[in-house]
Amino acid sequence: MSCSVELTNLSFKRLDREIFSGVNLRVGHKEKIAVIGPNGCGKTSLLECVAGLEKIGGGEIRLFHKRMESMEDYEPIRGEIGYLLQDADNHFLCPIVEDDIAFSLLAAGINRDEARERTFEMMRGLGIESLRGKVVYHLSGGEKKLAALAGVLIKEPRLLLLDEPTNALDYTYQLQLAEILAGLDKSVIIVSHNQEFIERVVNKIYTLSSNGLIPAADLRLEILHSHDDLPPHTHPHQHLL
Repeated sequence: MSCSVELTNLSFKRLDREIFSGVNLRVGHKEKIAVIGPNGCGKTSLLECVAGLEKIGGGEIRLFHKRMESMEDYEPIRGEIGYLLQDADNHFLCPIVEDDIAFSLLAAGINRDEARERTFEMMRGLGIESLRGKVVYHLSGGEKKLAALAGVLIKEPRLLLLDEPTNALDYTYQLQLAEILAGLDKSVIIVSHNQEFIERVVNKIYTLSSNGLIPAADLRLEILHSHDDLPPHTHPHQHLL
């Protein structure tokens, strides 16, 4: 299987404290995995290292078969990495939902008509076309998360990194987001405390400790899951993108 992400003996320090070391991971092309662990174990830092937002302490990162030796190595592939932050408010640059989602397309020089058409198709694919003209800061937590996700996906990244995607979401939006993510035709790394949620999306779960990643479970997405907080569901999903 072609590999989108390969981490070898990765370590990370903040100030003088080592957060984690010995992290080894391979994420195959269009494979979806999750990383769990207690607060402070470095889950967000791990995502930031993969995304090229934090400098690693040691080891090696390869993305799409290319070794990332410096922050400059990320520049040609920035658009191929989509990063959904914990707080959706940190994504928004424009007051109106449609304008915000279209922003990166317009900034890349795509003409306005094409950008609007692609934006509407993205919103329709996520089921949020009714939010087109709404003010982003008037949205509910779930609506903000989906609007932020649309802004990330509109750039058509090959790798999607999600930091606590269910943060501030009620159960209905958790279910909706899980169905969307499971249907994405992309490589995905999710950091989350919500194991019931991630079991709907991924087929591998790892626990992060100070000494690296430990496989927590290999899940079969085709079976029926039943959880206390989310209604039963079945797979497969329709691929959205």
